[in-house]
Amino acid sequence: MNLNFEFFFNNLPELTITGLAFGAIYALIALGYTMVYGVLQLINFAHSEVFMYGTFATLWVVMAFNAADANGIQLVLILIAALIASMAMSAAIALILERVAYRPLIKRKAPRLIALISAIGASFVLAELMGLRDRVASWVHLDDNLSDYVRKAKINNSMAGVLEKPRYDVFGVSISLIDIIVIVAAVAMMVLLDQFVRRSRLGKGIRATAQDPETASLMGVNPTRTIQMTFLIGGLMAGVAGFLYMLKLDATNYQVGFLLGVKAFTAAVLGGIGNLRGALLGGLVLGVAENWGQAILGSEWRDVIAFVLLVLILLVRPTGLLGESLGKARA
Repeated sequence: MNLNFEFFFNNLPELTITGLAFGAIYALIALGYTMVYGVLQLINFAHSEVFMYGTFATLWVVMAFNAADANGIQLVLILIAALIASMAMSAAIALILERVAYRPLIKRKAPRLIALISAIGASFVLAELMGLRDRVASWVHLDDNLSDYVRKAKINNSMAGVLEKPRYDVFGVSISLIDIIVIVAAVAMMVLLDQFVRRSRLGKGIRATAQDPETASLMGVNPTRTIQMTFLIGGLMAGVAGFLYMLKLDATNYQVGFLLGVKAFTAAVLGGIGNLRGALLGGLVLGVAENWGQAILGSEWRDVIAFVLLVLILLVRPTGLLGESLGKARA
């Protein structure tokens, strides 16, 4: 193994900024795991597919409005529409998940293991439905009308070339405009969500349900509505992550959620699962560590680095960086 420390130190600022951009995306996806675990003590493994559907919503809006030929204000409006569509799609999928895969089990007070199995099953169903969307369209005789959106369903779907990605020299450091947009947008969304959960009436209901569901219910908090809103908020954040992911990497496929979801879960545990600020910190730390590690060891080690970091943190500090234990998670 050749260790490339010279490349690492020569490009440290650029590697750090790129790592923060990836980490910000991990953090937004991690919010879904954190919030659902905080309220239900359940790992929603289908959340990775909630994110995946958001990436496709972004792609489809860009294709529908032919964004490759747009520029200026027209392109900005198309991207805003893509962001809204991504958030709406992911939120809808998250609510369907809650209604179909979880609510019946919660009402029957099913063991958490059953809910976990349901989450894994829902994850596979959602992924395969997207991978077989050409077949689904043919069943309803819309394959001709939707040919641009369903053809080659299991192959990488790209919107490359839609958006220019200029780089700027700032104090001798080459910075991509897209990286800055991703980092700023993700941090802004995290701050807004943190303040919403801490200060709004609904947010206080979510925190109360996470701390003591029975007492919260006695105090007038509707547990079903609270769980719905938890899934909805997680879905909205996953939609933002899906949009930013497409800005950053341009391409998606029906399996894109799997690895991103695992890394987002890693980020949630790394920061302290059940802690919103921990999700942000864990995501940023993971993104930077991955980027630094692959610069030294090689790109093929990127995913290995992420999980080695998780193991090390859990060995040294099992409660995560911000100290929230798994058994006492708070939204």
